[in-house]
Amino acid sequence: MAGTLYVVATPLGNLGDLSPRAADTLKRVAAVAAEDTRHSKPLLHHVGSKAELISFHEHSSDRALERILRILTEGRDVALITDAGTPAISDPGVDLVAAARERGVPIVTIPGPTAVAASLAVCGIPADRYLFLGFLPRKGSDRRRLLSTAAASEWTVVMFEAPNRVTQLLADLAEACGPERQAAVSRELTKVFEETRAGTLQELSAHYAEAPVRGEVTVVLSGTGKQRVEEPPPDAGERAKALLAEGLSRKDVAHRLAEETGISRNTAYKLVSEL
Repeated sequence: MAGTLYVVATPLGNLGDLSPRAADTLKRVAAVAAEDTRHSKPLLHHVGSKAELISFHEHSSDRALERILRILTEGRDVALITDAGTPAISDPGVDLVAAARERGVPIVTIPGPTAVAASLAVCGIPADRYLFLGFLPRKGSDRRRLLSTAAASEWTVVMFEAPNRVTQLLADLAEACGPERQAAVSRELTKVFEETRAGTLQELSAHYAEAPVRGEVTVVLSGTGKQRVEEPPPDAGERAKALLAEGLSRKDVAHRLAEETGISRNTAYKLVSEL
């Protein structure tokens, strides 16, 4: 009989937030799959866990995944943890959970801290419905598409961002949404220098341009409050002909088609080349 994969939420920073159930689970499993073993060693020491610590992150090989699955299929329990908060949320742990589910391994959640809920709770922006976008791509059409999605969302939008890129994100959001859209920036949640600052995108952008952010960051953007009316994508063939008539190169036309219609770039190139 297979062991159980426990998906264990760990503190965002304050060890006092570790639940008794989570501590007990970490002590009794055979192995712990952790995003950063150096970061997780103090936590396991804190609870007195002697479990085998296995590195599992976004750059891990298939061999690492198979090693964990082998432990489970041998009938031993494994706990999955991330650096902070709940695993599998903007986290490579989702691959392990999916693979374990495919193998018929029992999966149990040990709920607890998550930066999404923590930031929504203290920002003062409605959270009865919200859209979570995780980390936005650093550049390119995917970033522009998600910025547009955030700007048009009827509901509150939650994003994660690296501290050195928060200023750029706020500036891009101000351009996409308008400078007066309300937002909030939470950093170092549950830690000594915890801060949540709310205001307009213009105010927040100006503040963090002068006061660089440190620590983990969550950005909450208020929604429009208005239902988005979806327009059907333009006919790709007709749109391609119109863009070619404007004098754009085939490469530029394919790029525009992919952005405007949502078709893949390869499909767009093929369509344009056939015209």
